Amino acid sequence: MPDLPSPQDAAEAALFSECWDAVLSYADLCTAGSDAAAELAREAFAEGIRELRAAESESVRGTGRRSSRLPRIPLLLTAVRNTAAGWEKEGQGHKLDPGLRLWLHSEEAARHTGPPLGRPIALRGLRDLQQADAELLWLAEAEALPLPLVARRLGLDPATAADELAQVGRLFRDRCHRNHLDSPMDAECRSYARLLDAVTRSPAADAPEDLSRHLAVCRQCAEAAACLRPHGGTLPGALAGGVIGWGGLAYLERRRRAAEVRLGAGHPDGADPDADDPVGGPGRRARVARHGPMAAAAVVSLLALAVSLMPFGDGGDPGTAAPDNDRGGPVAAPVPSLPPAGTAPSGSPDPSAPASSAAAAPSSAPPSRTADPTPEPDPEPQGTSSGAAATPGDGGPSRPACLVDYDVLDQWPEGYQAAVTVTTRHALDGWRVGFTLPDGQRVTQMWDASVHQSGARVTATAPDYNASVAAGGRLAFGFVAARRNTDVRASDFTVDGRACGVA
Repeated sequence: MPDLPSPQDAAEAALFSECWDAVLSYADLCTAGSDAAAELAREAFAEGIRELRAAESESVRGTGRRSSRLPRIPLLLTAVRNTAAGWEKEGQGHKLDPGLRLWLHSEEAARHTGPPLGRPIALRGLRDLQQADAELLWLAEAEALPLPLVARRLGLDPATAADELAQVGRLFRDRCHRNHLDSPMDAECRSYARLLDAVTRSPAADAPEDLSRHLAVCRQCAEAAACLRPHGGTLPGALAGGVIGWGGLAYLERRRRAAEVRLGAGHPDGADPDADDPVGGPGRRARVARHGPMAAAAVVSLLALAVSLMPFGDGGDPGTAAPDNDRGGPVAAPVPSLPPAGTAPSGSPDPSAPASSAAAAPSSAPPSRTADPTPEPDPEPQGTSSGAAATPGDGGPSRPACLVDYDVLDQWPEGYQAAVTVTTRHALDGWRVGFTLPDGQRVTQMWDASVHQSGARVTATAPDYNASVAAGGRLAFGFVAARRNTDVRASDFTVDGRACGVA
């Protein structure tokens, strides 16, 4: 396994601590097990740091021309994706998530490395910003960090940070509008470009019916619309999709959940515990030293990753992928340590499940996404979303065998993101959750479960790291689906053939 680079100074040590957790979280999404995730994260982190150092060195020696590199975390996440692509070419694709392997051979993947005018609009818009502005936009929108903490990290005045973020948002929108007009497009798209600009400037403006129909079938214009809406809640998804590509929405959800849990128990006054030791104090350096005490580093790494890998589905507000209500809330300093060489990430059971459930799900077991699950046999009778047809012996119609909380977290003209949380009355050792989507919809990506779809019927199968659930415990997973209409409801939920009620 490759060695992590050593920080060159205290400022770079703080950078390492800030970025490692993000790299490891995305690497876990991209791989088929915890060992592979650790290997991919370390290799990509080393490559990304070399690129950052080279870019900063060139800017120092250069003639003052502004660098067009990405902010630090997006650059390192891109390094994860590029390293994964290298594994696929070198015959190591068996270590990667099957969905990522398919995506790497698609036209969508080629856009991220192809001709500049054909790349995602959000990616181009982020590169067009000044470095400090791009850092502010990414940390506040994609990483879901509270604005006072972002301000301190970037050396901004917390009292004016909100105004600066709003100004950066307007600059980003203008860059994206210009990039959309500069992109190769057909006559129909060009005829809608100025109308799209006008409609997305105001949150109260309704899109004309013909524009809505166009956005439902034109990926390029829908992508531009997500970047141009300043108040529509689509900016985090546009940033993650444009920079990362595959797994962008899943990454956003993990980072949002991690920020909520790690910062929720922070200081009420918003004080940063590291404020007296900003970058160079001995405490900060001790937390990021590569050869620190093995036990302490392993514990901190395990806790940080356990937060970032928590199952989805709790607390999501339908219609938003990265809510802003965290900004200005309690502030702590989520700066997990770099693990010692060889430390692998670990999964985490649902923290709200009983202790017996947590004990039954080993934290070190790697998530298995490589198996091709067999479809769930249709139960007799098929379950209903209301739970009225509960299986006899499970408590009758008034007490279904399971209860489902189904949340639509985000949606756009051609698709949506949803989270499913199931509370089961029975102990489960391996599980299959079945549900039905509206006709014509297909699951394009699923996390924290393996997916099989036959027609409108979808089956989510338990991963190795979350296969056991105690009676009264919960399981959770999320997915992205493509759609042809406005219906985003799912129905007929079952667990191992038992019908579920809907919360």
